[in-house]
Amino acid sequence: MVQLENTKCSFLFCLGICILICSAIYLKAKIFNAPLPTTDLSSQSPLASKTCDILPPATPGFKWQRKDCKKISYEPKPDTNCTLLQSELHFIMAPLSKEEEDFPLAFIITIHKELETFVRLLRAIYAPQNVYCIHIDDKAPEEYKTSVRNLSACFSNVFLASVNEKVTYAGFSRLQADINCMKDLVKSPIKWKRVINLCGQDFPIQSNLELVRYMQGSEWKDRNMTPGIKQPSTMKHRTELQYEEVKGTHVAPKGKGQKKGPPPHSLTIYFGTAYYSLTRSFVEFVLKDPVAKDLLEWSRDTFSPDEHYWVTLNHIKEAPGSYVDGEWEGNIRAIKWRDQEGTAHQGCKGQYIRDICVFGIGDLPWIIEKESMFANKFETASFPEALDCLELWHRHKVLQHATVPIQPSWRLTTEVEVINSTLILKTGDCV
Repeated sequence: MVQLENTKCSFLFCLGICILICSAIYLKAKIFNAPLPTTDLSSQSPLASKTCDILPPATPGFKWQRKDCKKISYEPKPDTNCTLLQSELHFIMAPLSKEEEDFPLAFIITIHKELETFVRLLRAIYAPQNVYCIHIDDKAPEEYKTSVRNLSACFSNVFLASVNEKVTYAGFSRLQADINCMKDLVKSPIKWKRVINLCGQDFPIQSNLELVRYMQGSEWKDRNMTPGIKQPSTMKHRTELQYEEVKGTHVAPKGKGQKKGPPPHSLTIYFGTAYYSLTRSFVEFVLKDPVAKDLLEWSRDTFSPDEHYWVTLNHIKEAPGSYVDGEWEGNIRAIKWRDQEGTAHQGCKGQYIRDICVFGIGDLPWIIEKESMFANKFETASFPEALDCLELWHRHKVLQHATVPIQPSWRLTTEVEVINSTLILKTGDCV
């Protein structure tokens, strides 16, 4: 019986050894026969040319490809290495021409969501000679505010507004946010020439050099851009009735259609866009002049006051840089409004939100053809390929205009060689 037990143990031991040996042979064979990891860079980062037809043709035998081979974090930490961040996020850290250096711009950017979209907007318009005031909606999540604060800390010319508003769509708080940034900007040591306001869903069409040249051209030199006309009858309810912001979510008529008094100083009210390009002297006028201050106070209980405030002041003869005879001149924004479909444009390739098109990639040819300063609006979460493509096209144009040596980190695309359907990196940046 003992002998039988010993034989049984020996058999089981041998069986176990055989199983281990067979398993090792099997695994070795499987690993050996498995396909090697591909070196086709199209699996690491997307080819721009697959979806971005607006890019200029690449060198024959090559294709455009995003330069990043790894996922970039758009959430800076408090201990971020700023030099590394500026390089990895492709910020241009030197003036690209003397012409731009001599004409610094100020930007007001109001944001509340989509951190990545904001960062990509900022790097598209960033130049070290300019200055940027960022207004974050006070309702935004704390982690969002912290990320923006950490990012701005890496740039001496980017700062957060000293006073934040709880912004309500079409409310006075939206106008007040711009005023808050203007008060901060006039204290900046950077002697900016003009200020442009943006929201987080805007993106530039013109390069910084093109903006400078456009605003210094014969039509706009020393003149404000505030497109608009005398308030039409269909818009009079906005300023004839009293409105209030309700719980920071929407604007509604106050009471049972309470009437407002007439505008101060017998001003004629105009209606126009909330977007502008203003001279520095006009901003100082807005902040100091009694007429401007009285109109601001009167506008507190109006509907969407930013669509009448700037354009009304710009039609006051005494205002610096005023354009008394101006109407819709000034190519500030490319926007597809739903009610202009079939006339100004042939439809939205993305989707309409509040009757404004959130652009899809099919809208880009129309945007470029418009040659506006900026386009609105983009959403990374909804149509990421539209912003991706426009960003590549814009950076390519920006660098073409440069009169200084281009640093490798400034490029967003590189060329990859195509040999037998295999992509081979031309510059060796991504491995």
